[in-house]
Amino acid sequence: MLTDNELQRYHRHLILKGFGTESQHKLKKSRVLVIGAGGLSAPLLLYLAAAGVGKIGIMEDDIVDISNLQRQILYSTESTGKPKGEEAVKKIKALNPLTEISLYPFRCTSGNALETIREYDVVADGSDNFATRYLVNDACVLLGKPLVYGAIHQFEGQVSVFNFPEIDNTFSANYRDIFPEPPAPGSIPDCSEAGVLGVLPGIIGSMQALEVIKVITGTGEPLINRLCIFDALTFQMHTLTIVKDPENPISGENPVIRELQDYELFCNRSAEPSFSFSLSVHRFLEIQKSPDSFILIDIREDFERQIDHIGGVHIPQNKAHQIIEAIDKEKICILYCQSGKRSDNAVKKLKEKAPNLPLFSLQGGLNAVREWQKEEKS
Repeated sequence: MLTDNELQRYHRHLILKGFGTESQHKLKKSRVLVIGAGGLSAPLLLYLAAAGVGKIGIMEDDIVDISNLQRQILYSTESTGKPKGEEAVKKIKALNPLTEISLYPFRCTSGNALETIREYDVVADGSDNFATRYLVNDACVLLGKPLVYGAIHQFEGQVSVFNFPEIDNTFSANYRDIFPEPPAPGSIPDCSEAGVLGVLPGIIGSMQALEVIKVITGTGEPLINRLCIFDALTFQMHTLTIVKDPENPISGENPVIRELQDYELFCNRSAEPSFSFSLSVHRFLEIQKSPDSFILIDIREDFERQIDHIGGVHIPQNKAHQIIEAIDKEKICILYCQSGKRSDNAVKKLKEKAPNLPLFSLQGGLNAVREWQKEEKS
């Protein structure tokens, strides 16, 4: 039964033809797990709570950074430096105190995914990396849970519903039917490298919320065996049909995946065994103790350096000749960018031109240095 409060709160749902009281009851009884509390999850969480989902789980271990606020509308300037999960719970509770919230303040891993996902009816993936996407997909397939997928890149977004139970006791297509293998490491830069239009995750996350509600209530036709691609620049939307792959390693005719894997290893296995001209953060910090022994070069763009930097000479990547000119062959030269990807590529290209130059890339870039500093403070 719906209480008087619920009858008033969800009145627009209750009078909606084709939705009504029955669908609202289904929402009230439902349990949805949201992976991540970033750009996609911000509208997703708000709309699920507003719609009256009975229980929402949130898996998130990150801290709010000021750079998040351009797109992660769950947070305010005052949230900066605070745990995302805790801030998200406050915002959701303020919107709808009738919704039960369970916070999992840790990263989704092979060790906790099955145990956590098992408690929920539907999973919505708001993660931003391939390792988590494959992990969540495989966990949902193994547990028989529907998964609402969303992803964004610069000006484009994708949405689909995976692993939905079908009439013949089988399940619809899953993530591995579209992407059986992860892309080569570094081939698709993340938001910190490539950028993203701030409003885009709002659009895609809202579409995910819509699909979750349709899955729970049985309203309309969810994006089953279909992938919706949205182009924000042209405002065009294409829906592609997904054909189940008989060679899918987890759900095909001869599945070989029967338990969760090491997904960080899986998503990086096509990388070189080691990049011999890469310096770890710890090695870099040791070298810093002898300032006369090295030259540090920031190869990012001007606006990136204005936001944050760790010193050094500033020579943007597109001015490779200036980088070569700045190198002292008697000293180690360390290039850095935001995440280490651009500096890796820059070192490789410069080494092709001048193989004897003492060039190195800072592994993980500025992000890794700042992460290490956070850990040291805690």
